[in-house]
Amino acid sequence: MIRPLLAGAACVALLAACNPEQSPEVVDKAQDMASVPVGQTSAATLGANTVEGYVPNAAEGDMYEIMAADIALERSQNAQVRELATLIKTDHTAASNAMKAMLPQAAPDVAPPTELDERRQGLLDNLRSASAETFDMTWIDQQIAAHNEALTLHRGFSDHESPLSAHARSVVPKLEAHLRQAEQIKAAM
Repeated sequence: MIRPLLAGAACVALLAACNPEQSPEVVDKAQDMASVPVGQTSAATLGANTVEGYVPNAAEGDMYEIMAADIALERSQNAQVRELATLIKTDHTAASNAMKAMLPQAAPDVAPPTELDERRQGLLDNLRSASAETFDMTWIDQQIAAHNEALTLHRGFSDHESPLSAHARSVVPKLEAHLRQAEQIKAAM
C-alpha cells in the first residue's frame, strides 16, 4: 500500500514540476503532497522503532513546526491561524527543550540535528513562496500533514524501552489538540 502511494505522489510531483506551464504554486502544492507519504513512512518505520531514528525525526519535526509558525505569524492575517501558530510555537519549543534536556542521560550517543532535512526545508520554502491568497490554506494543509506525521512518530515510539518514550507519550495530547484545531480551521475556510 505504501509503495504505490509513494510512487503516485512522486509521479504527481514530477509531472507538475516538469510542466513548464504550471504555476510555481501548483508545483509547490505537488511537492507538499508528495511529502506527506514520505513523512508518514519515515515516522512509522525508522523513526518509531529506534532511538537513533526517533530523536532526529522528533527534533526536525519540532524545528519545522517552530519555523512554520514564525512564517505564519509574519504572513497570515487570519486570527485563527495566528492563534494556532502561537500555540504551536509555544508547545513545540517546550517539547524540543524537554527532549534536549533528556538526551544526555537517555541517548548520550545521539545528537539532535541542527538543520532541517531537505523535505522539511522544501515545505518552508513553499510556505514562503505561497501567495497571500493561498498562504493560509497552504499552511493549514502542511500543519495537518505534519501533525499526523508527528502523531505517527510519537505514538509509535511511546511503548519502547527508552526513557524517551515518556517524552513521546507526553507530547501526544498537544499534537492531537493542534491537529483538531487545524482541521477545524480548514473546515471553516
